[in-house]
Amino acid sequence: MRIELRFPPKELFPNRAAGSAWGKLYQLKSDYRQNSAWLAKPQVAKWELPEGDIYLKLTFVMPDKRLRDLDNCLAAAKAGLDGLADALAINDKRFHPIQVSRAYGDKKTAKIIVELGD
Repeated sequence: MRIELRFPPKELFPNRAAGSAWGKLYQLKSDYRQNSAWLAKPQVAKWELPEGDIYLKLTFVMPDKRLRDLDNCLAAAKAGLDGLADALAINDKRFHPIQVSRAYGDKKTAKIIVELGD
Protein backbone atom coordinates (compact mmCIF):
# COMPACT_ATOMS: atom_id res chain seq x y z
CA MET A 1 0.00 0.00 0.00
CA ARG A 2 1.39 3.39 -1.03
CA ILE A 3 0.15 6.68 0.41
CA GLU A 4 1.29 10.22 -0.25
CA LEU A 5 1.23 12.86 2.50
CA ARG A 6 2.17 16.51 2.47
CA PHE A 7 5.75 17.40 3.33
CA PRO A 8 5.86 18.61 6.97
CA PRO A 9 5.74 22.38 7.56
CA LYS A 10 9.20 23.82 8.18
CA GLU A 11 8.15 24.98 11.65
CA LEU A 12 7.75 21.34 12.78
CA PHE A 13 11.40 20.49 12.21
CA PRO A 14 13.11 20.23 15.63
CA ASN A 15 15.83 22.77 14.85
CA ARG A 16 13.20 25.34 13.84
CA ALA A 17 10.65 24.54 16.54
CA ALA A 18 12.90 25.61 19.41
CA GLY A 19 11.77 28.99 20.62
CA SER A 20 8.39 28.89 18.87
CA ALA A 21 5.32 29.69 20.91
CA TRP A 22 3.77 26.43 22.11
CA GLY A 23 0.29 27.52 21.00
CA LYS A 24 1.40 28.09 17.41
CA LEU A 25 3.31 24.79 17.38
CA TYR A 26 0.30 22.92 18.82
CA GLN A 27 -1.95 24.36 16.12
CA LEU A 28 0.51 23.43 13.34
CA LYS A 29 0.79 19.86 14.64
CA SER A 30 -2.96 19.56 14.99
CA ASP A 31 -3.58 20.90 11.47
CA TYR A 32 -0.91 18.64 9.97
CA ARG A 33 -2.33 15.58 11.75
CA GLN A 34 -5.88 16.31 10.57
CA ASN A 35 -4.72 17.00 7.01
CA SER A 36 -2.74 13.74 6.93
CA ALA A 37 -5.70 11.75 8.24
CA TRP A 38 -7.96 13.39 5.66
CA LEU A 39 -5.51 12.59 2.82
CA ALA A 40 -4.89 9.01 3.97
CA LYS A 41 -8.46 7.93 4.73
CA PRO A 42 -9.63 7.36 1.14
CA GLN A 43 -6.28 5.79 0.23
CA VAL A 44 -6.43 3.16 3.00
CA ALA A 45 -10.18 2.51 2.90
CA LYS A 46 -9.86 -0.80 1.04
CA TRP A 47 -6.56 -1.94 2.53
CA GLU A 48 -6.83 -4.97 4.77
CA LEU A 49 -4.79 -4.40 7.93
CA PRO A 50 -2.34 -7.14 8.85
CA GLU A 51 -2.09 -8.43 12.39
CA GLY A 52 0.77 -7.21 14.56
CA ASP A 53 3.47 -4.78 13.46
CA ILE A 54 3.17 -2.82 10.23
CA TYR A 55 6.34 -2.16 8.25
CA LEU A 56 6.61 1.49 7.27
CA LYS A 57 8.91 2.91 4.61
CA LEU A 58 9.02 6.70 4.40
CA THR A 59 10.59 8.51 1.47
CA PHE A 60 10.86 12.24 2.00
CA VAL A 61 10.76 14.00 -1.36
CA MET A 62 12.57 17.21 -0.45
CA PRO A 63 11.36 20.61 -1.66
CA ASP A 64 14.94 21.69 -2.46
CA LYS A 65 18.53 20.43 -2.50
CA ARG A 66 19.31 21.32 1.14
CA LEU A 67 20.61 18.40 3.16
CA ARG A 68 18.18 17.68 5.97
CA ASP A 69 18.89 15.10 8.64
CA LEU A 70 16.58 12.15 8.21
CA ASP A 71 16.00 11.90 11.96
CA ASN A 72 14.73 15.50 11.92
CA CYS A 73 12.48 14.68 8.96
CA LEU A 74 11.01 11.77 10.91
CA ALA A 75 10.48 13.97 13.97
CA ALA A 76 8.77 16.65 11.85
CA ALA A 77 6.48 14.01 10.34
CA LYS A 78 5.32 12.65 13.73
CA ALA A 79 1.96 14.45 13.61
CA GLY A 80 1.45 13.24 10.02
CA LEU A 81 2.11 9.64 11.07
CA ASP A 82 -0.36 10.09 13.91
CA GLY A 83 -2.90 11.23 11.30
CA LEU A 84 -2.14 8.13 9.22
CA ALA A 85 -2.69 5.98 12.32
CA ASP A 86 -6.00 7.80 12.89
CA ALA A 87 -7.07 7.01 9.31
CA LEU A 88 -6.19 3.34 9.87
CA ALA A 89 -7.89 3.38 13.31
CA ILE A 90 -4.77 1.92 14.96
CA ASN A 91 -2.19 2.95 17.52
CA ASP A 92 0.97 4.25 15.84
CA LYS A 93 3.10 1.95 18.01
CA ARG A 94 2.26 -0.73 15.42
CA PHE A 95 4.46 1.07 12.89
CA HIS A 96 7.56 -1.09 13.26
CA PRO A 97 10.13 -1.11 11.77
CA ILE A 98 10.32 2.31 10.14
CA GLN A 99 12.73 2.85 7.26
CA VAL A 100 13.50 6.44 6.27
CA SER A 101 15.07 7.68 3.03
CA ARG A 102 15.19 10.84 0.95
CA ALA A 103 14.70 11.87 -2.65
CA TYR A 104 14.92 15.29 -4.22
CA GLY A 105 12.16 17.19 -5.91
CA ASP A 106 11.01 20.78 -5.82
CA LYS A 107 8.41 22.83 -3.96
CA LYS A 108 5.63 21.48 -6.17
CA THR A 109 6.58 17.81 -5.73
CA ALA A 110 7.60 17.86 -2.04
CA LYS A 111 5.79 15.10 -0.14
CA ILE A 112 6.21 12.02 1.97
CA ILE A 113 5.71 8.72 0.18
CA VAL A 114 4.56 6.17 2.74
CA GLU A 115 4.71 2.49 1.88
CA LEU A 116 2.87 0.20 4.30
CA GLY A 117 3.44 -3.51 4.66
CA ASP A 118 5.98 -5.84 3.06
